[in-house]
Amino acid sequence: MIPARGEVYEHYVGPILDELRAMGSEKNRAGMARYGINVENAFGVSVYELRKLAKHLGRDHGLALALWATGNHEARLLACFVDDPAEVTEEQMEAWARDFDSWDLCDQATTSLFDLTRHAWTKAAEWARREEEWVIRGGFALMAGLAVHDKAASDRAFLKLLPVIERGAFDERNFVKKAVNWAVRNIGKRNRALHAAAVGCAERILAAANKRADGARGGDPSTRAARWVATDALRELRSDKVRARLAKNER
Repeated sequence: MIPARGEVYEHYVGPILDELRAMGSEKNRAGMARYGINVENAFGVSVYELRKLAKHLGRDHGLALALWATGNHEARLLACFVDDPAEVTEEQMEAWARDFDSWDLCDQATTSLFDLTRHAWTKAAEWARREEEWVIRGGFALMAGLAVHDKAASDRAFLKLLPVIERGAFDERNFVKKAVNWAVRNIGKRNRALHAAAVGCAERILAAANKRADGARGGDPSTRAARWVATDALRELRSDKVRARLAKNER
């Protein structure tokens, strides 16, 4: 039984870790590693199984903090699924961001929890201007999450993020450029107005990259990163599938 709020959660975390250990496997762990996930402190449990366990445990901020404090990969993912967004503080977000050590942990924290908090917009813009690889990825992942989950946000709020995305597109780090791409694609799939703005953003990124390369193919790593961000985003945003979905949503 989960202890009442205010009790010491550490006594409850031990059995959860034992359960996670039993759920894991070396096969899953090896599979995670092949996908670029840091498995140094992981048991090898799928996100699908973690979400089922989280549903059983329910929302509990104190338990989430205790799970995160273990340092175990699956326990930290579970913490993202059981925490209460209403109780998450800026200090907690900063502390957890400093602990990010893998793309999946960064993405689940930002798009399953942080994007539902009252601090999400502030941190998205702030983190996207930082230097630490996982923190800056977290900023752009937050943008991607907000584009899907913040139904009440105005188009203007997303338009303010596009100049940040244009700058971030020239970050050559693989996990950063993929998050920048994710952000512009998700914003562009929100509605027709933002679709046009996101396409324009991607076109400006591509033009800036081509100008930097002085018309030559290739270019330096940052130029190649920006070209990939732009061309991949334009490929999806201009697809018949995306256009048809946007048209259907506005009928």
